[in-house]
Amino acid sequence: MNSPTQNANPPFISAHLAGDMRFLILCDHASNYMPPEFDNLGLTAAQCAAHIAYDPGAFEVASLLAEHLQCPLLASQFSRLLIDPNRGLDDPTLVMKLSDGSIIPGNRRVDPYQDKAAWQSRIARFYQPYDDAIGAAIERAQAQGVAPIILSIHSFTPIWRGTARPWQASVLWDKDPRVADLMGRFMADFEGLVFGDNEPYTGRRAGETLHRHATKNGLAHAIVELRQDEIKTAQQHHLWASRLAEFLKHALTQPDLTKAEHYGSMTDPQGPLSGR
Repeated sequence: MNSPTQNANPPFISAHLAGDMRFLILCDHASNYMPPEFDNLGLTAAQCAAHIAYDPGAFEVASLLAEHLQCPLLASQFSRLLIDPNRGLDDPTLVMKLSDGSIIPGNRRVDPYQDKAAWQSRIARFYQPYDDAIGAAIERAQAQGVAPIILSIHSFTPIWRGTARPWQASVLWDKDPRVADLMGRFMADFEGLVFGDNEPYTGRRAGETLHRHATKNGLAHAIVELRQDEIKTAQQHHLWASRLAEFLKHALTQPDLTKAEHYGSMTDPQGPLSGR
């Protein structure tokens, strides 16, 4: 499979859509590509190659994981600085104006109030096709009586504002504990591995990809966050893809992970009535 920045004309790429539908692998921030007419949103090449533009290493792990399992993969093919597919349409950070201290000049007026046409154009051109593809993949599985386990692969920086992040990897989740609990126990068997629980971010955000597609369908799911120095080389990509493939095979032995169960969200209007 080509690098996401070399195969960047479509808004998303897919693989193995007719494969093992018991799993669905997503990569929301796979690419830092921006079409030439956006002039890199006024940013330098170095800024466009940094984490603010995409999740380095995430695509490589996600694609290898889907190869291991021969299961569907969907990965975005545009920079999240154009529009973030892991945000709800009502999220004010859908089109970021400031990211990790960098002002994004090309996004200054792109919102529903100042330049609604540009905002809607980015939704139609980038966001919606990827989002629709995820919905269609889930519908195909459901039509065959399958409740797919969904993993979304992301990456995070080793240092944030001068502070080292100790977690080598982490699971993010909301109110459905099925994948997070099992993954925590599975990763505890790797000696010396520092594995986080809702670190350095939280999975408890309304409107994000897994909230829209997994929580609302009652599908077992989680975000896997990998520290970027853990997934810099091909060897590391293969290591983490293999670990996650073994985890997902193990997950199939747990009956509660292979059926739809509605847990809701900690962000539901009634509030966090249960869950950790």
